[in-house]
Amino acid sequence: MLKRASPMLDIFLQPGEYFVGDATYRVRTLLGSCVSITLWHPGMRVGAMSHFILASGGRRRGASLDGRYGEDALVLMLGELKRAGVAAEQCHAKIFGGGDMFPGQVKKDVLRIGDRNGEEARALLRRHNIKVVSESLFGVGHRQIVFDVSTGHVWGRQVRPIGSEARNDRK
Repeated sequence: MLKRASPMLDIFLQPGEYFVGDATYRVRTLLGSCVSITLWHPGMRVGAMSHFILASGGRRRGASLDGRYGEDALVLMLGELKRAGVAAEQCHAKIFGGGDMFPGQVKKDVLRIGDRNGEEARALLRRHNIKVVSESLFGVGHRQIVFDVSTGHVWGRQVRPIGSEARNDRK
């Protein structure tokens, strides 16, 4: 259900959560290897944001959708947006996260969880014909994200672990 309120309200997403609301909301989260997709309709000023942990899960047939998984989180957000009269193809998408939280501890030829999450987010949005207008993916460390639904702006700050190299090892 579309959330509505009068003053600007802050929402903090925990891992596995998502949110859909109108221009009275600002949504925040912290991401490590997790990924957030934001969707925003510029005309209606309605937006959605996810915080998924893994690209996909082994959901059993008939089980409920689970926001911990990228595909499920997107389906849940799109369902709520549709109920609010928002067409997915008219939304602008932004993708954040997929950081390497343990640099140097995984072999270079192994696809890290953050990499898988970021690539899955891109693929999901392509499959749903949703235009990605910006992204801040991969690298080392976690990100602080703030999504202002009234403007569609998303601010992000990447924080590298103490002692980590300041480069992006992703090829």
